[in-house]
Amino acid sequence: MKITRIRAYGVNLPVKGGRYSWSKGKSVTDVDSTIVRIDTDAGLDGWGEVCPLGSFYLPAFAKGARAAIAEMGPHLLGLNPTGLDGINRAMDVVLKGHPYAKCAIDIACWDLTGKVAGLPVSVMLGGRFGESVPCGKAVSLAEPARMVAEIETHRAAGYRRFQLKVGDDAEGDIARIRTVAGALRPGELAVADANCAWTQHEAVRVARAVADADIYLEQPCETYGECLSVRRMTALPFVLDEVLETEDDLLRALDDRAMDVVGIKLSRVGGLTKGRRFRDLCAARGVAMMFADSWGSDIMSAAIAHLAHSTPEHLRLWCGDFRTYVTVTTADGGAARLKAAVAATDAPGLGLTSRLDVLGEALIDVRV
Repeated sequence: MKITRIRAYGVNLPVKGGRYSWSKGKSVTDVDSTIVRIDTDAGLDGWGEVCPLGSFYLPAFAKGARAAIAEMGPHLLGLNPTGLDGINRAMDVVLKGHPYAKCAIDIACWDLTGKVAGLPVSVMLGGRFGESVPCGKAVSLAEPARMVAEIETHRAAGYRRFQLKVGDDAEGDIARIRTVAGALRPGELAVADANCAWTQHEAVRVARAVADADIYLEQPCETYGECLSVRRMTALPFVLDEVLETEDDLLRALDDRAMDVVGIKLSRVGGLTKGRRFRDLCAARGVAMMFADSWGSDIMSAAIAHLAHSTPEHLRLWCGDFRTYVTVTTADGGAARLKAAVAATDAPGLGLTSRLDVLGEALIDVRV
C-alpha cells in the first residue's frame, strides 16, 4: 500500500458559549482547525486533525500547520502509511520540529492502519480498559463565584472532574482556588492550571496559600526548572504539561520525580505514535495521565479517546472531548459520547466518517 494523495482542509470552530479564557487575559471566540485526509492506492483513506489554540498558547499556529503539511507532503507520497515509525522518521528528516503539524498526518496513518487491520485504533494501542473514560471539563478563568457557577452547570451534566483556568494575579488565583475547592463535592476532582503564567515566587505563594485544599496544581511556570522548584516546595499533587515536549524531557522529569500526573497533548508531542511512547513511559513509572490536546473537533476527539481508552484505568485522570467545546461537527462516529464520559468505537481505525460538506475545498492538495 502506498500514499497517493494528501489533502488539508481548514475549518473554523466557534466556541460554545462564545468565549474560552485562560491565563493573563488570553481568550478565543473561535479557532482554525486543519483536517488532513490521506488517500492510498488501495482505495482506503485516513483522517487526522490538528487545531492550535490560536498562536499564543504553544509554539503552533494554523497557517504554520498547513504550510508544514505542504512541505512534508511530497516526501511522503509513495510511502506505506501503515509503517508508522517509518512515516514519523520521514517527517522528522524532512522537517525539523513542528510536531503539531506532524500530528495530523500521524493520526491519519493510524486511522488507515486500523482500517487495513480491521481493528480499532485503541486495540492497536494496547487494548480497551473499562467501558468508558471519564471526561474533564475546563472552567474558564473568571471571578470565583462565576467559576463555581460554571462548575455547577457542568456538574448537572454529569461531570466530576474540573480543570480550573488560573494564572492571573496571585491574590485573585488564591481566592479562585480556595472558593472552588470549598464548593467541591465528595468524589469530585479539580486541577488548577496556570498554563505557565506564574513566576516562581507567585507559584510558591499560591501553593502555600492553598496547601490545605484538595486540589492539583498544573504547569505553574514557564520553564521546567521553575516548575521543579515549586514542586519541591509543595505537597499538593503536581501536573506537568507544556514543558514536556520530547521523550527526553519526559525521561528527565520522571527521573526527577517532577510530577504526579502528566498531561499528554497529541499535537504537542507529535501524534499517536509519540503519544503512545509518552503513555508507556509514564505507565512504567506509575505516573497518571490526562489525555487531551490544544483544541479540536470530532477527529481529534476520537484520537484522544482511543489513546485514553487503551490506558489502564488507574493511570488516567481524565480525557478531553472537544466536541463539547465547539459548535461545528466535522465527522460522525469516532467515540461514543456518554454522560461526561467517552467510549472509543470498536469499528476499524478511528471509526469515523468525515463530513465532506463541512470541510469544503482542500487548501493543500499534494498528489502523485
